[in-house]
Amino acid sequence: MKKFLLHNQIYALQNASLSWYANIAQTIGSFFPLLLYSMAKATIGVVEALRRASANISAGMPYQWGHMGSCNCGHLAQVITSKSKADIHQQAMRSHGDWTDQLTDYCATSGLPFDHIIDEMLNFGFTRSDLSHLEKLSDPEVLQLLPPGKRHLRYNLREDAVLYLKTWAKCLEDKLISGIEIDEVKDKPAAQLV
Repeated sequence: MKKFLLHNQIYALQNASLSWYANIAQTIGSFFPLLLYSMAKATIGVVEALRRASANISAGMPYQWGHMGSCNCGHLAQVITSKSKADIHQQAMRSHGDWTDQLTDYCATSGLPFDHIIDEMLNFGFTRSDLSHLEKLSDPEVLQLLPPGKRHLRYNLREDAVLYLKTWAKCLEDKLISGIEIDEVKDKPAAQLV
């Protein structure tokens, strides 16, 4: 039945207007939640969280890819939620799978403790796709910004995680800066700009 629905939706996409496309894309996204991709919101808070996670890993905080609280996503979760690596790991172990599995199974109304951690990260400005890509250091947009010889990162290597997080933060910072119009800010008091 899902295959039939998906086939019909794809057919409709070929003949649809852009607003109809958005509705179809949303429907397909409900079947394959990590398939549709948009990068995190370019905000100062998101950029700062990425930089803090990178700095923590670089400074020698425990880094272990197989540990849900001290892996790539685990370090970002520590920054956003202020939970310890042990707390994050303990909550994750109440469900099955790694970050990617739990992001795929995520349900905002499940009441599962780890889903609350994911909620906090999503509400902060990240997407499930962002987090899945972070865990494997695989976002094509981030990788494209790396020098050609550095685009094949190892997701369980501390130095590669630091490089990925720094590059992603720079990417979002550049988007944030490029979206600022001088006319928007020149007549506003400084307090309104923060």
